[in-house]
Amino acid sequence: MKNFFLRMKEKFSEKMGGEEVEVPVEKGEVYVELGPEKEEGRAKIVVRPFVIEDFDDIKPILDSLREGYTIALINIRPLKEKDLIELKRAINKLKKTTDAIEGDIAGFGEDYIVVTPSFASVHRSKGAEEIESP
Repeated sequence: MKNFFLRMKEKFSEKMGGEEVEVPVEKGEVYVELGPEKEEGRAKIVVRPFVIEDFDDIKPILDSLREGYTIALINIRPLKEKDLIELKRAINKLKKTTDAIEGDIAGFGEDYIVVTPSFASVHRSKGAEEIESP
């Protein structure tokens, strides 16, 4: 049994993840000290511009918003000039998705919309208008 713990000590004493791991063996107990875990994944926030020329152009916007790391700046001018009914439909879809992810949506000038995830909000001055569903 003692040889088993010595072999375990040798295995756990090797470098793991760039850090030395000590395994003290006392009275039949084995302790393993592990270093802090690093979170992997996307931690950066991306401010990404989009242009809506057709209703189908909102799919990549919705997908990136659902990931949770994108603040979308959306140019609605091409669709605004082309078809106001489709624009209202697209804005309603963006608004529903924004509500679902608990984000924020606001008009940014006459031709832009900004959509943020739940951790961010849009500052509104007294003169700013909110986007309302028709």
